[in-house]
Amino acid sequence: MSVLVYINSNNGLYKSAFEAVTYGKKLGGDVTVITSGAADTKVLAGLGKYGAGKVLVDRSLQGDDDQQLTRIIANAVVSSGATTIIFSHDLTAKAVAPRLSVRLKAGLVSGAIEVPNGDGTIKVNVFSGKAFSSVKVNSASKIISLLPNSIQPEVSGSDCEVEEFNGNSGESKVKVLSTKKPEGEIPLPEAELVVSAGRGLKGPENWGMVEDLAKALGAATACSRPVADIGWRPHHEHVGQTGVAIRPNLYIAAGISGAIQHLAGVNGSKVMVVINTDAEAPFFKAADYGILGDAFEVLPRLTEAVKKFKSSGN
Repeated sequence: MSVLVYINSNNGLYKSAFEAVTYGKKLGGDVTVITSGAADTKVLAGLGKYGAGKVLVDRSLQGDDDQQLTRIIANAVVSSGATTIIFSHDLTAKAVAPRLSVRLKAGLVSGAIEVPNGDGTIKVNVFSGKAFSSVKVNSASKIISLLPNSIQPEVSGSDCEVEEFNGNSGESKVKVLSTKKPEGEIPLPEAELVVSAGRGLKGPENWGMVEDLAKALGAATACSRPVADIGWRPHHEHVGQTGVAIRPNLYIAAGISGAIQHLAGVNGSKVMVVINTDAEAPFFKAADYGILGDAFEVLPRLTEAVKKFKSSGN
């Protein structure tokens, strides 16, 4: 078996890239990585430590044209002879994988959470994480998008070869007028720790306590949809069914009631901690830990406790 893994390296490499390569290695056979990003060659060579045998780099893609990217990956499939293509299940995968599936006549499995079992059946999340489904692909070629934080990256080798690759992306039919990059050191989909808040904080002037706890933990900050809609926080921090779907190891939600639309975007979190003054808030039914209390009192005390714990050297 030959496996091709697509990675976006425009902003460097994140954990999801190492997860995807590790997943590809677990499938068996040779693993080739294709990237259209601008990451340094030495950085890309490090993907060999997670199982990549070779990295192909196409430098021709200048914008965000998913049709061009589909052509690049399709040509990389031909060049590498891959029969299985792996994506991290992000916005790029949602746009490109279906196009590639049609072009290659390949079966597509979106949102895989495990390596295929002995008969090739793949476990996936369905209904916004409320259930699981077992999917088997019978086509000669298959495409799998891996849900972030489903498997742990594993170091299994050393630096690999990096080659320039001409993916013949063709002429772009999309004109990008402007691109606004999210601020913050940790992109939400990549964050392992997230501190989020809702209208319970009463105003944007009170967000400092959320940021203080996030800084103490080394976490990203997020918010509920109403908070983004009324302009308290930027829209790229909105997590939920209509915002960013996240799967961190720890999700702390303060002053968020836990409407079903919000839960759909965060219920993949390994541990959820909810802080709310309303004992009837729906979020408490989904949370692993609940704190019935005022966020204005609880958040500063949590921040103090985290700082004290870290200063003790533990």
